[in-house]
Amino acid sequence: MGKHFGNLAKVRHIISFTISPFEQRAFPNYFSKGIPNVWRRFTSSFFRWSPQVTLMYLTYTWGNNVHQQGKRKNPADYANDE
Repeated sequence: MGKHFGNLAKVRHIISFTISPFEQRAFPNYFSKGIPNVWRRFTSSFFRWSPQVTLMYLTYTWGNNVHQQGKRKNPADYANDE
């Protein structure tokens, strides 16, 4: 009853080559080219994003400190309770 999935069309004049998974190298040039490339890309963009991250961190910690101080009770309000 009809064609099966994968055989729906007849493709002609296309040649495809594949490498066996047993012949592929999982991490070619990982230590010689990969790590130096990551370091180069990190150092080239570090000064672009680090000021924003530092400013956001300082703003976040300042906001948390102000919030914690706002939740405290004022000891002067309870000085004459006895």
